[in-house]
This record gives sequence, C-alpha cells and structure tokens, in this order.
Amino acid sequence: MLTEKTMDKLRILAESAKYDVSCSSSGTVRKGKQGMVGNTVGGVGICHSFADDGRCISLLKVMLTNYCMYDCAYCINRRSNDIPRATLSVSELEEITMEFYRRNYIEGLFLSSGVVRNPDYTMERLTAIVRDLRTKHHFNGYIHLKSIPGASQELLQEAGRYADRMSVNIEIPKEESLKLLAPEKDHQSVFQPMKLIQQGVLENKEDRKKYRYAPRFVPAGQSTQMIVGATKETDRDILGMSSMLYGQPSMRRVYYSGYVSVNTYDPRLPVLKQPPLVRENRLYQADWLLRFYHFKVEEIVDEQHANLDLEVDPKLAWALRHPEFFPVNINTADYEQLLRVPGLGTKSAWLIVNSRRFTRLSSYDLKKMGVVMKKAKYFITCNEVTSVITEFVTGVNELTPERLKPLLVSKAEQKRAAEEKQLSIDFDG
Repeated sequence: MLTEKTMDKLRILAESAKYDVSCSSSGTVRKGKQGMVGNTVGGVGICHSFADDGRCISLLKVMLTNYCMYDCAYCINRRSNDIPRATLSVSELEEITMEFYRRNYIEGLFLSSGVVRNPDYTMERLTAIVRDLRTKHHFNGYIHLKSIPGASQELLQEAGRYADRMSVNIEIPKEESLKLLAPEKDHQSVFQPMKLIQQGVLENKEDRKKYRYAPRFVPAGQSTQMIVGATKETDRDILGMSSMLYGQPSMRRVYYSGYVSVNTYDPRLPVLKQPPLVRENRLYQADWLLRFYHFKVEEIVDEQHANLDLEVDPKLAWALRHPEFFPVNINTADYEQLLRVPGLGTKSAWLIVNSRRFTRLSSYDLKKMGVVMKKAKYFITCNEVTSVITEFVTGVNELTPERLKPLLVSKAEQKRAAEEKQLSIDFDG
C-alpha cells in the first residue's frame, strides 16, 4: 500500500526527472512468460510523462534521489540549488513500479538518479532495483536504466542483464565547455561506461549465437543526450559528435534537449526566455538524415553553414544549396537519389522504386504515395507532357534557390525562426 509520504516523494522525484528526454522504449520485445508479470510489445512508442492528476501513465519516469554530489551549472538538481529534495528507498521504488504496473498506469520504468556518496554506491542501488524487479517481483515490462559515470564494470555488467536499455548522457559535446559548466566531470567518465556497455552487447550477441537461451544484455542498446543552447557549440559540433556515436554498434539514439534556463543566477549560462525549440527540432531532423537518408555531417553542415537554417528543414536547405543535383527523374533515379528530394521520405522512395517496374509514374501517382508535392514539384521531373490539364512547374534551377526559398517557407515558420534568432546569445561577447 502506497502511503501519502511515499507519494509526496514520488511527486518531487518525477518533477526532477522531467528534464531528461532520452527515455523512449524504441522497440524491445519481451514476450509473456509463465510466472512473469506482463510483457513488452516491440515497436510501440511509450509515452513518458507522469501526471499529478492520476491520468494513465505509460512510462514511470522517476529518479531514485535528487540529491547529488555534483554542482553542474545546467542541472536543476545541482548540489547548490535550494529545491525540495527526496530519496526513495529500494523497496519503495519497487513497490511503486509494481503497483502502477498492476493498475495499468504504466508499461515500463525509466529510472535515473543523482549521484550520492560515490558512483558505485548509487549504481549499486539502481542495480538492486532492476534485479529485484526481474527476479523477486517477476516484472517483465520495459526498463530503461541511466548508468552512473564512474561506476565499476561489475555493476554495469550486472545491471545490463536486467535492463532493456541503458544510457549515459554526454550533455555537452566539447570537453572544454563541459569543464566550464561541470568542472567535476569529463568526457572520459562518460565514454568509459559507454564502451563497457557496448562490449557487453557485442559479447552477448556472440553468446546467443552459440547458446540459444543465453540471457540478453541491454537488448534495446544505448542512448544519450546533449543539451542545445547552453554553450557556444555549433550544430556542426553537435552533429559531428552524434555521427561519431552512431558509428558505435550499440548506440541507438542521440537525443537533443533545448536548454531550459533553470539556474538563471549562474553567469556561465545564457539567459533565455524560452528553450531553443526550433533549433532542437532541426537537429532531430538532421539526425534523421544521418540515420536513414544516407547523409553525411559535412553535407548537412559545413564551415560556411555551421548552424542549421531555422526557417527550412535540413534536407530542403541542402537541396537549395545544391541546385545542380536537380531535377531528379522519378522514373529513372535510384533509391539514394530519391532520398535527396525534398518531400520524399524513405517509404515513398521505396514505393517509387518498386512501382515503376510496372508503369511510368506521374505526379498523380506520387500524390497517392504520400509525396509532399508542395516541395517535391520544384526538384523532380516525371516526363509529363504539359497541357491545359497538367500545369507546367518551374524547377529550382529556373527559379533559383533565392527566389524559391520564400515560396516554401510559411509565415508561421518565418516568425518562429525570427523569434528564436532574437534569443541567440553571443558567448564571446
């Protein structure tokens, strides 16, 4: 039975956990087993919000404690902040998770913690929770566990046997900026547990090839998070770090969190009226291009364009900078060329490649496939004969990128971009 005191702690710790965005389920599968409680369905996105009014919650996102030995400038839970503090015991957190799960409030658990005493002490308590949930309470739902930088390899290996996903947040892409805002941390303390988790994942894959029923190790891989706008790093710096991380076999997602001015008294931090949400969105779009559209970082951002265009999405920005690549003939271009066309996604590009084996495609067919013709029509050709019925569309080369861009940017997008540009901070000033 959950007491009022326990629920008060939960409210404080759920509020403290809300700034960590790297907590999606990302499609791990745990089938129902005899003697176990529940299952995890692969591919179903889990909502990760905790509501105080008792509405249905899919993923319990909570911290074990918001006390912390570190004094990171960008963190609401930093040691020097005067905020409500709370700590749940191991048994309390296990009871909360199982009670919420039985009542169908949640489908899984996202568990993090402030660092108390030392990294091993904190990691040992987190590991005890996930171990007890699996072995004592037979919890078969999804578990995402935040690993503690500096914790021992033995604890990380044990935690990985019970968690579906583990993550370590980089927070700041450059070491010098991290040292400025969090002098007690360094990148080595983050990369070391990442390497250990990756090693465990690769070893487990080999074991499962030899032994069919070998226990799984972090089957949903790793994720991490970077803060956007707290330091002077450009989008090129951020995406360069992301690209390097995606080169590791166990890294599944890099999350981007627009900086929220939670510690306005610290002179090392910019004072923003609102988080840079448009920039955050553009980084997610660029991240998608890296992962699924075969783009490289230097194609999206370079020395002349170190930051993403806030008015248009990164693929459209690339297309406007490279009009020589267009127009693309829908009936002859290969899959990689089609992915470069604004308005075409991976699904529509796949449909085009497979459908044109049977017929020549027209703009009417593209609309039925879900192609965003408002954008795509300036960058493609379907070999259609112009007539009174089929209106001739001038392409990017005839209009020129400078004239075409205003046609593709709505007034709302222009307003949002202008507002965010006004909020930009000159860190060198």
